[in-house]
Formats: sequence, structure tokens, C-alpha cells
Amino acid sequence: MTTHPAPQSPGPDADALVARLTHGERAWARTPLSERRELLLDVGAAVSSVADEWVRIAAGIKQLDETSPLVGEEWLSGPYAVLTYIQALQETLRRLDEGCDVLAGTRITPAPAGRLAVQVLPYDTYDKLLLNGFHAEVWTHPGVTESRLRASAGLGQRTPRYTQGVALVLGAGNIFSIPPLDVLYQLYAENRTAVLKLNPTTDPLADVFRKVFKSMTDRGLVEIVTGGAEIGAALAHHPGVSAVHMTGSEATHDAVVWGTGAESVAARAEGAPKLDKPMTSELGGVAPVIVLPGEWSGADLRYQAEHVATMRLHNSGCNCIAGQIVILSADWPQKDAFLAALRRALAAAPDRPAWYAGCAARVQSARTLHASAEKVGGTPERTLLTGLDLADTDESAFSTEYFGPVLGVAELPGSGADFLDRAVAAANDRLHGTLGANLIADPQTIESLGGRLRAAIAALRYGTIAVNAWTGVGYATPRATWGAFPGHTLEDVQSGIGVVHNALLLDHTERTVVTGPFRPAPRSVLHGENSLSPKPPWFVSNTTAARTGRLLTAFAARPRRRLLPAIFLSAVRG
Repeated sequence: MTTHPAPQSPGPDADALVARLTHGERAWARTPLSERRELLLDVGAAVSSVADEWVRIAAGIKQLDETSPLVGEEWLSGPYAVLTYIQALQETLRRLDEGCDVLAGTRITPAPAGRLAVQVLPYDTYDKLLLNGFHAEVWTHPGVTESRLRASAGLGQRTPRYTQGVALVLGAGNIFSIPPLDVLYQLYAENRTAVLKLNPTTDPLADVFRKVFKSMTDRGLVEIVTGGAEIGAALAHHPGVSAVHMTGSEATHDAVVWGTGAESVAARAEGAPKLDKPMTSELGGVAPVIVLPGEWSGADLRYQAEHVATMRLHNSGCNCIAGQIVILSADWPQKDAFLAALRRALAAAPDRPAWYAGCAARVQSARTLHASAEKVGGTPERTLLTGLDLADTDESAFSTEYFGPVLGVAELPGSGADFLDRAVAAANDRLHGTLGANLIADPQTIESLGGRLRAAIAALRYGTIAVNAWTGVGYATPRATWGAFPGHTLEDVQSGIGVVHNALLLDHTERTVVTGPFRPAPRSVLHGENSLSPKPPWFVSNTTAARTGRLLTAFAARPRRRLLPAIFLSAVRG
């Protein structure tokens, strides 16, 4: 087996950087859990102090008007997501430090085929108040016992003196909580110090992130660097770096692991990766939105159309977890009414530019390949592709992650369990990637399916599955796992390898399952649903999202009951 030469030494600056982190690793091994928890809380305090600056710069990167409700996306997917994670992780560290069971008081129940389900939402009273009607479970691999699950919860913090070297984190450029969350996971779950190489898109946030991690940088635990692909590649192959984690595209992953051009072809043929160290990743994919047929009111059609539009248009569609292929029943009497509502929702969503590099070109490519492509109003880039054939093995919409505001629609025959089984098979076998899958079903349909729905969830090979919720809720749930369905390899990586977030530091995990209400309050109450949640603040149609996001961020920094009334008032006005 031929080995491929690594790039030349990245130079004395990178050598010095890795040396600092190696020295920091030795100090980290001597750092008690109580002090590790205090450092984490220091990071949280720093996030709170720079939150306004963070969101202002993020909105500028994404070319958002500072008065737009869409700025709420930057609050919720930025400082809020990091703060809720820090609050959850510090609780895990406290329990470990006190010698307590990490999962004490956590509901653990059987899941299909010998799995266990760990309830991670709601986790406490505040979850029940702020996300009323939403639930999330982390499912284990089949055959994992409860005693084994409890004994392993804590990952690297169970044996803090056994550190795992220095990690390189190649940060994402689209959602700005991803880079700091990935760094924290390396430090606490994997017990590694970390250098964060920012995506050039996020370079304007470099000073903000340096402020966030200052207490850790001062101890040699975290370093932040900017630059092009060259510095990233050099650090990846540095002998002092023991592991690499990245969030991005499958193409970037393969370039890091296998090289490019003829070098990549030769490396794959010989089974000799260019990168000879552990590589974990989160890479996106083509996410399905399976809509089960039922009898819906006009309000239901409008609300769920806005829901699907949100899955596609959040962050202008530049999300690894954006819904891309809606799977409908061809026999659903309300199919055309739903599609009409979906067109209106896509057109009515607030205008925004195609801010991410290459977005316009990707949209144009989708239009060129599909003669039936529709421009659905709003920003010119919004495109609807109807009539896609799931039996067509050459259909590019099933294998190409558009990473932009392009939404496809495919139809299958059937109703009830028959349609559900067909849709699950199509999602598993025809769509590229396994990061997340969405299902929408009214309560009567869910009741009629009985155990068949949970069996279908078990059959879906996706890392996060959401029923009447967007899988983005799983991303934002700090104790949930986030990553592809297990089983991908470097040779066929698809949506990636490994998980992040996971503030309970669970081992042996397979997926996260999220459920939400079919209707928002007050309609949910009027129809007998056990939910008081209004239209969620992450909906692109929510007019108070920016204010609600700011209020939620302040609450996450320091949870206090007196902040709740203002949050509720802003939320119900959305």
C-alpha cells in the first residue's frame, strides 16, 4: 500500500501554536472537573457579554437589515444556541464532579428493536414552559442496556486525566454557533485541546470568538486562526494534531481526507487516505419532508406550508439541515391545495439576498436541469421543482445538496401506513445523506397509525428525525445528539461520521427523535392538543423573531423567572 506525502511543515507559527496546545493539553489533564466547569461558565459569561456584537456582525455577513425579523435567526442559531449548550453541559460536569449519576432523574424508556430512548426535551421546568408541546429523545443502538448507558455517560470527562491530544476544528461558514460548539465538544467530550480554523466567511467574527474563548486561550486550551485552505490543510497534517473535525460539504471533506484530482483517484484506488488520523464530520445532505395525507383545515394548510417554507428558507436555504424534497401522496385530495399554500408561503417570506458564496450559481444550475422549475416570488432565487420522479435514478435533485432556496416535490401513491412505508423507503434509498428527516402528520392520522409510526421512525436511517417539527429543533436541543446516522465511512462519507452537542455526553447513541405540535396555540388547545406553544420564533414568517431571540438569549445566559413574561408576550405576537 502506497502512502502519500503530507504537505510541508506549516512553519514556525503553526508549530508554535500546536506546541502551546500540546502544553495546554498537559495542563488540561491536571485540571479538576470543578475548574473545568468554572472555565465553561466563563465562556458563557463571555458569550453573553458579546452577544449584541456577535449578532450585529452576523447580520452584516448575511446582508440582513438590522430591523428585519430575520435577525432572530442570528440570535437563536448564534449566542442562544451556545448559551443553552453551556448551561446543559455545566450541569453534566457538576454531576460528574459530585460523583452522581449523569442520568439521575432522566426518563429512559424502551424504543423499537431493543433500543433505549433517553428523554432530553423537556429536561426541566423551563423547557416545559418555553417549548411546551415539543419533545426530544436520544435513541441508543440496539442492545445497549440501561446500566451500560449510565456507566458510560460522561465520555471523556469520566477519565479527565486521559486526554486525547490536539484537535483541529474546521469551522462551518453558515451557522455561527457551529464553530464554538464543535470546539467545546472536542474539549469536553473528546478531552482534546483544539485549534479552530475559521471558514473565511466567518472571519469578521474572529475577534468575537477570541473574546468568547479568551479564558481558555490564556490556558493554552483553544486557539483560533483564519486564512485559506492552505493553513487548514497544513494543520490537518501537522504531526502534533491528533484528530480533525469539520462541518461543511462532502467535497471539502474528501479533499482533506483523499486529496484532489489525480492524487485523490490514486489514494482511493489504493485505499490509502492522505489524512492518517481520526476524522469526524457533519456534512449535510438532501433532507426529506414527508407529508402524510389527512383532513386539514385551511388554517392547517397555511401553517404547515409556512412550516415547510421555513425548513427551506431559514438562512436563505444555506443550511445542512434544510428540507429539500417534499414527499406527498399523489392520492391526497388536498395535495393541490397544500401546494398552492406552499407557493404562497415561499413567496410571502421576507426577502433576503443569496448571501452564501455560490448560492446563485447552484440555484441557476437547478433551474437549468429542470424545465418545470418555478420562480415563486420574493427573492429571485426562490425556486420550486415539482413533478420529480423518485424512480428516476438520474434525478439530480435527489443527490445534490442545493444549499440555497430550491425546494423539490415528489409524489408517491397510497395513503396511511402504505404511503408512509413507501415514503420511508424512498427517503432511505433515493436521497443522498442521512443527517435529518422531517415528517408532518395531523393528530388523527398519527392516532390511526398507532405503532406503525414509531416503527417507521425506527426504519428511517437518519441522525435526527422530527415529527411535526423541523429537525433544526434537534440541532438547538443541547442534550440531543447531532450528526449523521451511524455507519458512514471515509470512502462513502455522505452526511458525516460521529456526533456533536450531546451535553449529557452519552455514548452508544444512534439518533435523536423530535416531536412537536401539529398546530400552534391557541388552535392546538381548541383541537385538544397538549401544547401551548405559539408560532415558533424560528419560522421565517414570525414577525417578532428578532425580539424573541434577543429575550431568549438573555434568559439562556442567566435563567430567571422574571424574564419569562416578556418572552411569552413577544412569542404570542409572532
